[in-house]
Amino acid sequence: MGSQDEHTDGTGRRALLGAAMFGAGGAVLGLSGTARAATAGSAGHGGGLKSLPVPTIIGHRGASGYRPEHTFGSYQLALDLGADIVEAGDLVPTRDGHLVCRHEPEIGGTTDVADHKEFADRKKTKVLDGVSVTGWFTEDFTLAELKTLRAIERIPANRPHNTLYNGRWEIPTFEEVLRWQDEQTRKRGKQVWIYPETKHPTYFRGLGLGLEERVAKLLHKHGKAGRNAPVILQSFEPTSIQRLNKLVDNPLVVLLSAANTRPWDFVATGDPRTVADLITPKGLREIAGYAQGIGPTLDLVITKKADGSLDQETTLVADAHKVGLILHPYTMRNENPFLPAEYRRGTDADAYGDVFGAFRRYFATGIDGVFTDNADTGVLARQDFVNG
Repeated sequence: MGSQDEHTDGTGRRALLGAAMFGAGGAVLGLSGTARAATAGSAGHGGGLKSLPVPTIIGHRGASGYRPEHTFGSYQLALDLGADIVEAGDLVPTRDGHLVCRHEPEIGGTTDVADHKEFADRKKTKVLDGVSVTGWFTEDFTLAELKTLRAIERIPANRPHNTLYNGRWEIPTFEEVLRWQDEQTRKRGKQVWIYPETKHPTYFRGLGLGLEERVAKLLHKHGKAGRNAPVILQSFEPTSIQRLNKLVDNPLVVLLSAANTRPWDFVATGDPRTVADLITPKGLREIAGYAQGIGPTLDLVITKKADGSLDQETTLVADAHKVGLILHPYTMRNENPFLPAEYRRGTDADAYGDVFGAFRRYFATGIDGVFTDNADTGVLARQDFVNG
């Protein structure tokens, strides 16, 4: 997940993602710790969102704390580590109209494309949602060409160990992910959930590569377009979710970046509202008219002080629950630069901080789940929380 309005990570690179998820249905909102403990681990076949444990642990781009993101190696490991849902698919199109899984259309930072001399002339500078970006873009490659590339670690300064796996996996297509989901569900004897995101939908619609219709077509083809389908769809652009709402019956989530930002579709259409407007009771009521949840950045749940430490808990969780929306904020990561200041330990950029303490603080707000790069840490933190 994560694309629009990303944070800057500890290495100064654009890093964060937006992603939200859905956890349990309204039936489990506001349950006591004991009741939640009874719900945790109850994920099973059918039942839609209500079958998911709360708080739901969402494997962000797979297990991206341990493997290059958006690869079958990362997705598979997320399941092995206990993720309830795998964010399999930040969806971007190829030149010939296929949907592939990459964090961004620009693939210089996540693949070995720079080492392919035959693609040297594809390097371009484009304006993506108002930002000038130089690199290689999926929409300039056919699927066959992209399949010759291999994935690499996106933030090697924070995750040097992950570079061991550079070059091992290719770029998955969304259709391959849907088949993998079925195969893993059969193998594991329990329903595997995925959480794809439409990336930069306004940008791609302008190129004649509309995402929503392509997503809907594949979901219908694979019998996964229903209300209880184990596929939650998310986007940073509310109009993309509104469009999907007309095409499929899947659970839908609106991702929300920093309060002072504007979704790009709002910028493009002259809608003056910011994220701050969307998280008012009125804005949340409007979202609840076409979506089942929101995926806010964690800073919208608990604000931060200037020094990066946690400050005030907002009313967002209560306000969203009041109108029946589930919250799956993003993103918990184990490394120091990504943690609130008081949970960092030492000064190494790739050292782990007191992640369990941070999870405990965020879970205590009543969120329904969370995106994390380290699903195993999240599962243990949930265990502590529901048994605490």
